[in-house]
Amino acid sequence: MVRVLKDYLIIGLKGMAMGAADVVPGVSGGTIAFISGIYEELLTSISNINFSLFKTLKSDGFKAVWKLLNGNFLISLFIGIFISILSLAKVIKYLLENHSILLWSFFFGLVLASLIYIAKQITKWDFISFFVLILGAILAYYITTLNPLISENSSPGFLFLAGAIAICAMILPGISGSFILVLLGAYKPVLDAVSSKDFKTILIFMAGAVIGLLTFSRVLKWLFKHYKNLTLAALTGFIIGSLNKIWPWKETLTWRINSQGIKTPFNQESISPFSYSDESHLMMASALAFFGFSLILLMEYFAKKKYK
Repeated sequence: MVRVLKDYLIIGLKGMAMGAADVVPGVSGGTIAFISGIYEELLTSISNINFSLFKTLKSDGFKAVWKLLNGNFLISLFIGIFISILSLAKVIKYLLENHSILLWSFFFGLVLASLIYIAKQITKWDFISFFVLILGAILAYYITTLNPLISENSSPGFLFLAGAIAICAMILPGISGSFILVLLGAYKPVLDAVSSKDFKTILIFMAGAVIGLLTFSRVLKWLFKHYKNLTLAALTGFIIGSLNKIWPWKETLTWRINSQGIKTPFNQESISPFSYSDESHLMMASALAFFGFSLILLMEYFAKKKYK
C-alpha cells in the first residue's frame, strides 16, 4: 500500500481519537482502532517488533527495518495518541467531574454503534460463536462491577506493572485500559502525572505498557489469523458487557475520600434516567448519544465509499 502525507495525517487523527478514548475510564482505544479500519494493521505492525530486527538492521540497514516495522504508520499513530493524551487529559478530567452524564452519553452512542459495526464483520454465526460472545459479555460485565482499590499506589514498580496490564485492555475493543487502571488504583497517579507533565512517572508507565503491548499483540495477531470469527465474537461480547460501565446515569452506593481529601464515588450501579435523583439532562444526553452513534455510521459509510 502506497501512502502519501494526507494518509499519514489521517492516521494521526485516528491516533488522537484513540488517545481521547483511552483517557476515559470505560472507553477502549482498541474500539476506535477497529472501527477506523486500522486494528489488524496495528497488531501486525506491533508484533513485528522483535530481536530479529537487529539482524535485519545489521544485514540490510535501517531502511529495511523501518519498512518491516511499518514505521511511518506506527509513528503517525502514536504521535496522534501522545498529543491527544497530553492535550485532552485536563479537558476529559474536567468533563468527567462537571458534565459526566453528557460525556458518557456521547461515548455510549459511540460504543453502541461500534458494537454493531464489529458484529457485522463476523462472516459465520454458529453455536460456538454465540457461546463465545455470551462468555465475553459476562466477563466484561463482571469486570465493570468490580470495586476499585481504595488505596492509590504511585510506586515505580507498581506503575510499570499497571502499564503492562492496562495496555492489554487498551488494545482490546470493549475493554477499557483506563478502567483497569481505576480498578488497580493507578488511574489518578497516571492522570496526575500526565496533567503535571511528570515525565519520569510517564516513562515508567510507558515502559510497562511497551512490554505488555509487544507480548499481547502477538497473541491477538495469532487469534485473528487462526480464529478470526471467534475472536470477533468475543470482542463483540466484550463491548456488550462494557456498556454497563459507560451507562450515563449512575447511583452512588458508597463513597471514599481520595488522596486530596475530596469525597468521590466508590461503588456505583446503573439506573434509569427517570430514577436519577439530580438533573438527568435527558434531552441533551440523548442528542449526544445519537451524535456519537451517527459518527460511527458516517465513518463506516465513508470507509466503504473510499474502497469501492
